[in-house]
Amino acid sequence: MPPIHNPDSIWVFHGEAAQFSGGLFSSRAKAEIWITRHQLTGILTRYPLDTGVYDWAIDQQYFLPRKEYHRSPRFIGRFTSASQEHEHYVNGKREGDSDEFSTETGNNISDQ
Repeated sequence: MPPIHNPDSIWVFHGEAAQFSGGLFSSRAKAEIWITRHQLTGILTRYPLDTGVYDWAIDQQYFLPRKEYHRSPRFIGRFTSASQEHEHYVNGKREGDSDEFSTETGNNISDQ
């Protein structure tokens, strides 16, 4: 069964060496179809809506600001968390996947 769209989050693709995001998607499956079609290299990350990652990470207890600069605008504005759900892609293929990856379902064919 394909993943259900979660209105509390969005998937963001950030291409290799890109300064800005290359695409925003309502589901990982839709993003993977686009990534595969264009044979892209980069990272697809799930972001919470209506909050910053900094605040989300603190709320989820993934991060605790311990130093004064952790509360600075520069730090907060650039903050990311490895705790966010994310996938790495190389030439349109998810790292760690076999060649049996199906972009129609977003799943490995062998898992069906």
